[in-house]
Amino acid sequence: MASLTVRRLDDSFKQLLRVRAAENGRSMEEEVRLILRTALTGPQPPADLAEAIRARFRPLGGLELDLPSRDRMRPPPDFD
Repeated sequence: MASLTVRRLDDSFKQLLRVRAAENGRSMEEEVRLILRTALTGPQPPADLAEAIRARFRPLGGLELDLPSRDRMRPPPDFD
């Protein structure tokens, strides 16, 4: 297995990690492994807003809208 060293980590983050690990009954090292594993193997967010919307509605079977036909644009009003 590989090793990883994280330099210049803020003391406040290290303290938060220490507390989180203690609350979960794990070592700091094991807590970091779990955080990385979850972040890298969990579901990834969609790349764009349209895909996020599609993913949200996909379980519902999607949605088809009847779009009205488009007519020519009316000429702009003349205020003279």
